[in-house]
Amino acid sequence: MADPLRGQVMRLYKTLLYLGREYPQGAAYFRGRLKSAFMKNKDVTDPENIQKLVARGDFVIKELEALYFLRKYRAMKKRYYEPEK
Repeated sequence: MADPLRGQVMRLYKTLLYLGREYPQGAAYFRGRLKSAFMKNKDVTDPENIQKLVARGDFVIKELEALYFLRKYRAMKKRYYEPEK
């Protein structure tokens, strides 16, 4: 793996690991799934395929952020607004 791509992959892994701390099914579950996903693709050497995998990882980051934002929004709504009837 080329050095710039290695840096991107490491950044992606660290970011996902950080975001996984608040995962609804637990940090340990997320960490195991994350590690297995990265280990499954550890032998990929084609830079184009690595870029595709990094792009998919960035998409997962955006989805996790949306999940967390929605969870916080629902909690705030439940606290400050009366339930709809």
